[in-house]
Amino acid sequence: MSQLTGAAGDVAGRSQPPLSSGTRESDENFPVAMRLLPAGLRRDLRAIYGVARAVDDLGDDAPGDRLALLAEFETDLRRVWSAERPERDVLRALVPTVEAHHLAIDPFLALVEANRLDQVRASYQTWADLRHYCTLSADPVGRIVLAIVGATGEDLTAWSDDVCTALQLLEHCQDVGEDRRRGRTYLPQDDLDAFAVTAADLDARVTSVTVRDVVRHEVARAATLLESGAPLVRRLPGAGKIAVAGYVAGGLATADALRRADFDVLATAVSPRRIDTARHAIRLLAGRP
Repeated sequence: MSQLTGAAGDVAGRSQPPLSSGTRESDENFPVAMRLLPAGLRRDLRAIYGVARAVDDLGDDAPGDRLALLAEFETDLRRVWSAERPERDVLRALVPTVEAHHLAIDPFLALVEANRLDQVRASYQTWADLRHYCTLSADPVGRIVLAIVGATGEDLTAWSDDVCTALQLLEHCQDVGEDRRRGRTYLPQDDLDAFAVTAADLDARVTSVTVRDVVRHEVARAATLLESGAPLVRRLPGAGKIAVAGYVAGGLATADALRRADFDVLATAVSPRRIDTARHAIRLLAGRP
């Protein structure tokens, strides 16, 4: 699931509970930077966040036949774009946002497809393979956000995709142990092999030197992708600039946290500090390098 939906608040998106608009829990978990936005934009982003979290919860934690549950969710999702009323509250909350911004269904279907893929694929051989997964699990959320803030252009989309993929990769770095317990390994097998990381290393309670090395490598890769965040923020209009700056800043703060923890991702729960997120957001909004 895309970290973009929770980057500025708690960048480990899958560790957050579902968000339903208007609840105290949603105020606590929704990205902090979003509270500075106009009410209408906050509502729209909450609606997107809620759908993304709901799909992710089905793919990660729902009991029973998850493929069947995802199929049921997709059926209900398609009602948002039809004359029928969706059954789920989270999808009913999405309807005004879709109608106001003429959002397409394809990015939402991609999020469902990413979670389907999680049910049948446990690992990725190459970085190219993982990046393709991110085109389903992460990049669509950024494209939806761009549509909501009225930003178009191939360069903006490309920068957004870089940021979203970086956020997803950082989440994978944070969640190595959690993902293993779910039977999944997102770090590319080629990279694991290059750093001589074994399955036993990934399943250990102590983070070995080799695991730290591969995580360091992936964080550096994510940091390079996050460099697209600065030109993206500069080009965005109005409140969209604040929203996306918050997401990018959350990613940068997470990279800081991983470095500060010396990439100890198995024995330690690594989370970004709000002060670091704020610092990066201010820098991005000021246009400073």
